[in-house]
Amino acid sequence: MKCFDPATLPIAELHAHLVGAVGPRPVAFASTIDAEGRPNLSPFSFFNVFGANPPICIFSPARRGRDNTTKDTYHNVKAVPEVVINVVTYDMVHQTSLASTEYPAGVNEFEKAGFTAIASEKVKPFRVKESPVQFECIVKQVIETGTGGGAGNLVICEIVMIHIDEAVLNEHGRIDQRKIDLVGRMGGHFYVRAHGDALFELPQPAREIGIGVDALPKDVRESTILTGNDLGRLGASLSLPDETSVNEHKLTALSELFIQLQGRPDELRSALHRHAQQLLRDGQVSEALMTLLAYNDR
Repeated sequence: MKCFDPATLPIAELHAHLVGAVGPRPVAFASTIDAEGRPNLSPFSFFNVFGANPPICIFSPARRGRDNTTKDTYHNVKAVPEVVINVVTYDMVHQTSLASTEYPAGVNEFEKAGFTAIASEKVKPFRVKESPVQFECIVKQVIETGTGGGAGNLVICEIVMIHIDEAVLNEHGRIDQRKIDLVGRMGGHFYVRAHGDALFELPQPAREIGIGVDALPKDVRESTILTGNDLGRLGASLSLPDETSVNEHKLTALSELFIQLQGRPDELRSALHRHAQQLLRDGQVSEALMTLLAYNDR
């Protein structure tokens, strides 16, 4: 593994490593106005939400690495501390990219990119009609992390109004991740689309405590077949199956395998691990655990 000391790297190389490794990053399509009331619209992928009480989001119109200049959005939120953050979907990603063009100050990116500006309810900057979720925000603080090229300017915002297109809501009134079709920023010129097979659900162990990988038998933990993800799924189980269940599974579902590979323990173990891996892929975690434990009870 190669090691890099950030203090010794050129800014462009350091930036490439950071954005190449940290992603996908959500995109804040930030709408602001300058001191004269002229609108500005620009995307930023140094962005996320950081709390719900109060609802806080932060994005960073960082200093340009090549010449250490600052962006219109940064100057605008200092002059008029309000912003609308519009989420970016696949249907609008090319227009959003166009809006990132470094037009001269005062140029209206809504018009340049072909977006529709609509009035906000609580703040002065306009919303992007084409975006299915729009956050009206008050800028609470701007933190400059440095004065050199590439330094971040953290714009800390409190969300004071949320607009959501009903077309992206499910029957429970929550945003349906399969409908909203969000995009994220990767390294270089790459983006990612959160759509179709790219989406998957993963149960979160917030309330129930799993047994952990360390509770699995040694031969399972050190398997050359099972992956780290496989072990993670097994370790999320709430308990190990009891001996009676394992023996019953061994005599029914696994009997043919044990007879076929009798006297060949290494081959049997490998076969059981491969079978358990397929069970995990099919969502049969309990059966996978019993399969793996059957080897130890042989």
